[in-house]
Amino acid sequence: MGPSAKSDTNGTASSNRNPPATNGGDASLNQPPPLATNQAITESDPSKKRKMGMLPLEVGTRVLCRWRDGKLHPVKVIERRRIHNGGPNDYEYYVHYTEFNRRLDEWTHLDQLDLDSVECAVDEKVEDKVTSLKMTRHQKRKIDETHVEGHEELDAASLREHEEFTKVKNIATIELGKYEIETWYFSPFPPEYNDCVKLFFCEFCLNFMKRKEQLQRHMRKCDLKHPPGDEIYRSGTLSMFEVDGKKNKVYAQNLCYLAKLFLDHKTLYYDVDLFLFYVLCECDDRGCHMVGYFSKEKHSEEAYNLACILTLPPYQRKGYGKFLIAFSYELSKKEGKVGTPERPLSDLGLLSYRGYWTRVLLDILKKHKGNISIKELSDMTAIKAEDILSTLQSLELIQYRKGQHVICADPKVLDRHLKAAGRGGLDVDVSKLIWTPYKDQS
Repeated sequence: MGPSAKSDTNGTASSNRNPPATNGGDASLNQPPPLATNQAITESDPSKKRKMGMLPLEVGTRVLCRWRDGKLHPVKVIERRRIHNGGPNDYEYYVHYTEFNRRLDEWTHLDQLDLDSVECAVDEKVEDKVTSLKMTRHQKRKIDETHVEGHEELDAASLREHEEFTKVKNIATIELGKYEIETWYFSPFPPEYNDCVKLFFCEFCLNFMKRKEQLQRHMRKCDLKHPPGDEIYRSGTLSMFEVDGKKNKVYAQNLCYLAKLFLDHKTLYYDVDLFLFYVLCECDDRGCHMVGYFSKEKHSEEAYNLACILTLPPYQRKGYGKFLIAFSYELSKKEGKVGTPERPLSDLGLLSYRGYWTRVLLDILKKHKGNISIKELSDMTAIKAEDILSTLQSLELIQYRKGQHVICADPKVLDRHLKAAGRGGLDVDVSKLIWTPYKDQS
């Protein structure tokens, strides 16, 4: 499960803690009379006086904050709120760790902040560039866990508006089946859930409730043990269900609410009628438990075979994301079409797909004898020709000679690239896929 923030509304800020009182000692007889506590703080220590004058910190302030790793990291104050029954300067601060993904934004207390490091606002573009240069590849990989963010179609202006509207997580944690999961991002739940820090989901129908007791009552009545819709794949303990957004509108909308908690720029479609949802489950004697899903339009003029994809945090790094990508292409093959994910892709999305395309294409090139064209590769894999071309170009495996592209398939080079691409995840057993394309359904 990826790291994320928990909101703690019961903490108290440490800004007005009094110093310990002294009980006698060898004080000189001509020492001035003791000052009142607050006066002692401000007059005996100019730095404390300066710090007290900073409070409460303004939204936009940049400061160092002690994170869960025990180290100080640069943050920007995104929002603040008064502590219940606290003093005039007692606030909690919602901060964004500028080195890390927004999913790690969290509410912090004053004692986590190093007030000596408070600085004025700096130019956003310069700061972002410096931050990106400071991050090592290992840090970025550690924080940006493998998953694909969906519906990343926002331009710069829309992105700023989106980030302003969704800057503070509204739900800190959810309970889904046997897991309590820390959320990553804002999700626009109905207004009646605005005061909830935690939500309880039925893992089968995805209805959500405010209290554990409500969930327990619901579970005694809910007769679902798997997602609604048709089971189109079963191999061992893995099952895939196709859910029609028009036939199962409430389930599909609840799935979108849930997914938005873990996808930053996903557009929440209330009109789910136009989509099919493919929900992957691990099955046991208690039922079929959702691992992740992808969605696709019923009719896509752009030949998109995937609109949005998510592996839930407890199931990440187990090969399920790669399985979902591979499954989307197996459906395209059944349809007799080439497919491609909805554009534009996020950086992580491109990374995941580029890995899949690399493994599939290089496996074929290794085994194939003689020349092979991009069109033939596309027909064999259902991968769009443009995606094949861009992948092979990124690997420097293609040259342009005499007006046409020529693939250079040196076995040692192919092995090196395959090793770099990593494992392919779980295999899709096509013999276990029983599915009729939507266009053929009555």
